Amino acid sequence: MKGILYPLLSLLLLLALSPVNAARIKDVADVEGVRSNQLVGYGLVVGLPGTGEQSPFTEQSFRTMLSNFGITLPGNMKAQIKNVAAVAVHAELPAFAKPGQTLDITVSSVGSAKSLRGGTLMQTFLTGLDGNVYAVAQGSLIVSGLGAEGLDGSRILVNTPTVGRIPNGAMVEREVISPFAQGDFITFNLKRSDFTTAKRLAEAINSFMGPETAYSMDATSVQVRAPRDISQRVSYLSTLENLSFEPGDHSAKIIINSRTGTIVIGKEVRLFPAAITHGGLTVTIAENPRVVQPEALAGGQTAIEENTIIDVRPDQSRMFKFDPGVTLDDLVRTVNAVGAAPGDLMAILEALKEAGAIHGELVVI
Repeated sequence: MKGILYPLLSLLLLLALSPVNAARIKDVADVEGVRSNQLVGYGLVVGLPGTGEQSPFTEQSFRTMLSNFGITLPGNMKAQIKNVAAVAVHAELPAFAKPGQTLDITVSSVGSAKSLRGGTLMQTFLTGLDGNVYAVAQGSLIVSGLGAEGLDGSRILVNTPTVGRIPNGAMVEREVISPFAQGDFITFNLKRSDFTTAKRLAEAINSFMGPETAYSMDATSVQVRAPRDISQRVSYLSTLENLSFEPGDHSAKIIINSRTGTIVIGKEVRLFPAAITHGGLTVTIAENPRVVQPEALAGGQTAIEENTIIDVRPDQSRMFKFDPGVTLDDLVRTVNAVGAAPGDLMAILEALKEAGAIHGELVVI
């Protein structure tokens, strides 16, 4: 029993000592130069059960494919290619991908093909932004969508039958040169720019590795001295990216999605003095601090205890002023308690923002 209890107590002590809002560097920042690259290509899917297309560019691509195999069609002959569809192929080439490794690819119809189900992608070159070929794709498609059409024009469509995927459908042929091993520094770029977070990240590295190891370049980038030997640099970065520190707080924001009725309120949002009336609903928020006296001979001190009073009246009543410093969490909890719809809360928040009674940014998406 003791053998189980002691490790458990050690784990609980470690959790208690860990910062509540701590985050690892690898979770909030990327290493400059270590990035993926987008690849795209154009090809043909063959073997379709009559769900292909008879478009001019598909016919031209079909003729070009046949000519690559030494077959030339007469110029006045119109090929019947209902089993063929022109497609766009795209994939993402991860950082440090090596020749011979495989990638998942997505295949999408670019013409009037009804479905790609049952088709096979012919060999397709995938190029990068510089025009070079970095991978070659080929294989049988997996299409989750389904479409059916009757003679009277009735039609049923499940998901999207004109888009499919091929797991491990592309093979890497060329490696992208990464600047990771160059220079005397590595740079962490924050995923969310913030001066406080950049400062704390540099301080966390300097506390662990020594002074003047890292410094903040701006609100996004933190530059860190690193060894030139590539194997040492990999070990060095592995150590740094697992360091924990406390990022800066987000700016005060309220996010409203009017389509889904979703409302997200940041913890830094505060209210200024105002009064609210929405329809027949009157919400009153007031601060009534109380003086707390210690018991006789208790040795304590007189203190002021915060006391927030929130009152909701569904009838037509007078509007009352509420004092500053109250968080929107109290207001939202009160409005929800009386069963108000999300649309009511959205209207209240927008009106408060227009009245200048909200300390924070209101973002409607």
